[in-house]
Parts: sequence; structure tokens; C-alpha cells
Amino acid sequence: MRYDPLFVAPMREELVRLGFEELHSVEDVDRALSRSGATLLVINSVCGCAAGSARPAVALSLRHSVRPDHCVTVFAGMDVEATQYVREHYLAGQPPSSPSMALFVDGKLAAMIHRHQIEGQYPESIARMLIEAYDRFCQRDSMPTDA
Repeated sequence: MRYDPLFVAPMREELVRLGFEELHSVEDVDRALSRSGATLLVINSVCGCAAGSARPAVALSLRHSVRPDHCVTVFAGMDVEATQYVREHYLAGQPPSSPSMALFVDGKLAAMIHRHQIEGQYPESIARMLIEAYDRFCQRDSMPTDA
């Protein structure tokens, strides 16, 4: 099921304004997730917890001094093939979850926050989980290169 592009445009734009690169195709996914360094992937969605918690949490987390080198996003329900490919090839063994966030280091999954960890949480709590992952897996002097 694909959503109306006009309906999801503001939801996409929230992450794009933060410097996220949108991944629309399988080729985009492979290029982005095979880069060296730390890459934050957000699987975006239209649900209320994406709007009320997930996207605000990502914005808060990126204020931290330690951040991923790259920030990318796919939109479940819009970037259907890219989202499915991410789930099958890069998140194998993880249950499908949107919204969700995954941190990759040199193309390998290092940390994941699933929808069930997002629902009912305040953005600050989710941002803390992301920051803990950044502190553990990202370089201290890292600055987003895609911003």
C-alpha cells in the first residue's frame, strides 16, 4: 500500500530538514548502507508515534556532540521496495517495525530501536537511547557528512 505523496510530504520533510538523505530505491539503500562509518537509518511512517515521538527524538539526538557520520531514511508505505530490501538484506532477523531506527557501523547493524520501544515514550527517552548508541558506536569527533 502506498500513501498519497502529498499526504506524507510534511512527514518526509521533517527528516530532510535535519539533513537526512532519502532512500527511494534498492540502489540507494546499498550505496548508503555500504558506506564506511556510522549511518543512522530511520524507517519513517505515518503513524502517530512517528510524529509524536520518533521524529522529534531523532531531532533531539542529533544535538548531541557525538553523532553518526551519515543520516538516511526510507518511508514505509511509500518507498516500498527500498523498505522491504532494507528489512530483508540489512535487518534480517529483526521484526519489521515502523517507525524504527537502526545504527549501522561500516554496513553492519550495531543498534536498533523498534516501534514497541517508541510507542508510549517521550521523545527525550528515545533520544537517550539513540545517544547511548552514538556514544558507544560513533566516533567522538564525528559530524554528519550528509547534513
